[in-house]
Amino acid sequence: MMGLGSWKVRAIRGATTATENSVAAIREAVNELMLAIESENSLDVNEIISVTFSVTRDLDAVFPAAIARQRANWDTVPLLDVQQMHVSSDLEYCIRCLIHFNTADPNQAIHHIYQRGARHLRPDWGFIKARVSTSSSL
Repeated sequence: MMGLGSWKVRAIRGATTATENSVAAIREAVNELMLAIESENSLDVNEIISVTFSVTRDLDAVFPAAIARQRANWDTVPLLDVQQMHVSSDLEYCIRCLIHFNTADPNQAIHHIYQRGARHLRPDWGFIKARVSTSSSL
């Protein structure tokens, strides 16, 4: 136990699209997404529990986790890549991520980031502050 009973696990969602299935295009999309998530959420890398990346089946040039691992201080963050379930109407060249992190502030505002062609996946979350009420029972 950390000695602070108010610590809570929270999550940030994000998604973007690459322009093509190439290392350069995937690197550009992942770096842009991670930069936005970090800056808009004041995310402390030391508080990240883990990150899962999923990609549509048309992306196989490079692992998004390998790109994220090259970011400053991300080499110790547990990262996982998986292939997104295939749905025929799914967005092409899509990269999604789910970041779990610890926070001492259970009401910390969270900005879920949806960029490029992925903006329409969650228009309600494109760039909003998500708050969790301490009295809700989700």
